[in-house]
Amino acid sequence: MTTQTDKNLTTIAISKGRVFEESLPLLSTMGISVAGEDLEGRKLVLSTSQPGVRLLVVRSRDVPTYVQYGVAELGIVGKDVLMEFTGGGIYEPIDLGIAKCRLMVAATEPQLQHSRRLRVATKYVRSTQQHFAAKGLQVELIKLYGSMELAPVLGLADCIVDLVATGNTLKANGLTPVEHIADISCRLIVNKAAMKIKSATLRRLIEQFKLAAKE
Repeated sequence: MTTQTDKNLTTIAISKGRVFEESLPLLSTMGISVAGEDLEGRKLVLSTSQPGVRLLVVRSRDVPTYVQYGVAELGIVGKDVLMEFTGGGIYEPIDLGIAKCRLMVAATEPQLQHSRRLRVATKYVRSTQQHFAAKGLQVELIKLYGSMELAPVLGLADCIVDLVATGNTLKANGLTPVEHIADISCRLIVNKAAMKIKSATLRRLIEQFKLAAKE
């Protein structure tokens, strides 16, 4: 097991929740596993079975920041988060093909009415602005962090932009997907500076990720 005092330590930041759960089999294929007692506890820094590698479990929106500033050399995070990220200093070399979903516009009606300026509820502000700007539309954005489906139902917004996996949550709340923005999956990201300093180690891990993602 690795420890925080190891000189050659490499840290992989991973989003909590579904991304973390779907990353574990991928990492296992690479020979990187976490002790069961650590998975069942509340630890956010996890030692692994591969010498020199540890996992950092954080909120999805924080993964690119930890990688950007070099706290983690590698990260696993959804493309939706990267589309909103405005920082620099990272590469995005691999689509890992896990935690797949779609970024969609959804509304109570099967077609949006553009006779007036739309009010759109979302936490994906940058992606939403770009989507509607490409259509030549200016929209009023209402930033929400959860229970997005309530906004059109209660009249707060005309539509929402959110991630859709099965569509069951939308259907249960009387919403219909009306526009596709992007297909989303998890990407491996790499700190640019670390890639120069720890080139051999990181290139080896990247190749392992590539092989695991193909299986």
